[in-house]
Amino acid sequence: MNQETPRYNSNRWETKADSVARLNRYRELLIRKWKWLAYGLILGLAIGLVLWWVQPPTFLSIGRMIVSIKLAIPEGSVYSEELGNFLGTQTALMQSRVVMERAQARIHQPSLPPQPVNLRVSVFPKTSIFVLEGSGCNPNYVREFLQAAMEEYIRLKKEMRAQTSDITVAGLTEQVLRLEKELRSCQEDLLRFQRSNTVVLLQEQGNIAGNYLGVIYQRLAAVQAEDVLLQNLSPHRDLDQCGDHAEPPGASIDNSASVSVSERANSLSTEYLKTRQQLLLLRAEQSDLAKYLRPKHPKMVTVQQEIGRCERLLRILQQQFADQLECQRAAVSKQIATLEQRIEQWNIRAVEQSQRAAEFQRLRANEQREQALYDRLLGTLQTLDVNKEISPESVTLLEPASIPFSDFRKPLRQLLTAGLVALLISVGLVLFIDHVDDRVHSYTELQNWFSESVLVQIPRQLPETRNGPIALVAQDDRRYAFAEAYRSLRSSLLYLTREGPKPKTLVLTSSIPNEGKSLTTANFGVILAQAGARVLLVDADLRKGTLDKLFGVTNASGVSQVLSRQCRWENAVRSTGYTNLFILPRGEAAGCCSDLFIGQPLRNFLQETATAYDYVILDTPPIMAADDVPTLAPQADAVLFVLRAEHTSAQVASTALDLLYRRQVRVLGIIFNAVRPSNADCYCYDAYKNPNPREQGENALHGTPESRA
Repeated sequence: MNQETPRYNSNRWETKADSVARLNRYRELLIRKWKWLAYGLILGLAIGLVLWWVQPPTFLSIGRMIVSIKLAIPEGSVYSEELGNFLGTQTALMQSRVVMERAQARIHQPSLPPQPVNLRVSVFPKTSIFVLEGSGCNPNYVREFLQAAMEEYIRLKKEMRAQTSDITVAGLTEQVLRLEKELRSCQEDLLRFQRSNTVVLLQEQGNIAGNYLGVIYQRLAAVQAEDVLLQNLSPHRDLDQCGDHAEPPGASIDNSASVSVSERANSLSTEYLKTRQQLLLLRAEQSDLAKYLRPKHPKMVTVQQEIGRCERLLRILQQQFADQLECQRAAVSKQIATLEQRIEQWNIRAVEQSQRAAEFQRLRANEQREQALYDRLLGTLQTLDVNKEISPESVTLLEPASIPFSDFRKPLRQLLTAGLVALLISVGLVLFIDHVDDRVHSYTELQNWFSESVLVQIPRQLPETRNGPIALVAQDDRRYAFAEAYRSLRSSLLYLTREGPKPKTLVLTSSIPNEGKSLTTANFGVILAQAGARVLLVDADLRKGTLDKLFGVTNASGVSQVLSRQCRWENAVRSTGYTNLFILPRGEAAGCCSDLFIGQPLRNFLQETATAYDYVILDTPPIMAADDVPTLAPQADAVLFVLRAEHTSAQVASTALDLLYRRQVRVLGIIFNAVRPSNADCYCYDAYKNPNPREQGENALHGTPESRA
């Protein structure tokens, strides 16, 4: 048996099929409830007509004005306000409380007592022509009020213009006084600065500082070059070169930087060269004497002593040159430090002079700017004619208030509004009722509410007569879709499962009465019998069973007598007008009917009939009406649950199925009964209707393993 499973899906209305089903539900809802909408619309129109009849007639008077904006000043510039803002401002001003009160106070005629007047202002597209419409009950008062409103609007604009002019003059005067104070302050600051700093002196000092810094930088560069030269000189190497080339050291690098070095080294170089030449001569003479004299010869000794004296003299000259070069390097380094210190001092002085010059330029620029603003504003104030040249708007009365005429627009608008409001209320009421209504309307909604398989959708079928019964299906039934739905149910039963035994004792039930359970049981039995299967229909609704009436059999004895052991079931079974179809009526019930479904008699009855027939179908009462089904269903092979479209509450049906699952009942699926053929989820067999239908292969079911299982 199936275990209890959840059937409610919290994510319904989320798929495309849900959306389509919901739209179809609303469409069907409007089709069914169109009378509600019509009644609501008629009621609203009736209320509107009553209001139209009760209210006094309304008269309308129309006037037109041209309002343009322009602000001209002596300089020739023109200011124009944005058109949308300007038109909205003027419209609000015409409808303001001030204009309305002034217009009402202007009318002082005893024959025209004050009355409410509705003033409406509109603007012609792409123009500044204002159309004023006054509506009220008294035509003469409406016309006078509209004319007074236009004139009072013109007066109010003039007063606002004069007030604006005064405010403009006061504002300009205040600005002139403020600028005058600021200008005087700037001039005083400039004078104080000039007293402490002469402008010509600042400029000359700035030029002197710049020129002197240039000279110092040149001297520093020369001294730094001399320092580099002195650092690169070597006493022995450079003195030898000077002696070899007979030119002062550093002459080939930079004459301007090495003049002082060359002068000081000139005398030493000359003496050094002479001594070196003498040394070379002595060595040459020694070499010549060595050819024929011995080393200790007096001449050789004398020459050797002279050579030693010359070498000592060269070393003394080199040492003197090194000492003199070191003193020169120290003097140059001190001179560089002195020049750098002087440059730093003059840089500070030059920066101070630049800052003072910049401060002077800033003060002078402020004074010139304030002077220019003051002169311009003072000239504007002196030449501006407030009363003539400041004219923000020009108002022209294009058409005075017209002769009043009857206005049908307001009553008609009220009538249409009342009808529309009533229609919307009706639609809202219908949608609210549908929102709280959980009855299932379509196949998609059924799948969203329940997890059980939907075996078939049986289309709604109306009886041939108004209060007559619906006829059972026939072999060549003209209700093609109706008959094919039951054939589909038969196929669902035959090919429901490929494993395990086929169910033979079936219980057809529903949750509440009037769901078409008995008619479905009868037609299902007829369809199975037409396929060659032996079928026994058992009317297990012992209180209100109707199978005997559907087949026209007597109800003298039946299920009640069989289960109470008053007779054998074989004697109570009756034949019908259909081949292979038999019926066991409910019989005359007495006492508590639920007690008859408990005990061994029911089990024996089900076993014996399942052996004698291919299918035993039990028509039972609704689950929520009696406890018969929860007692009987666990003893049968399976249950078919009938749910009528647009009739059964989904919550009630869910509760009924819960009762079955708690008793470990096997529910094969749901039969969705009485579905509207216009529903989008309802498949329609009429599209493939055969004028001469033949059930090919149905007779082959008789004798097959499936039909005899």
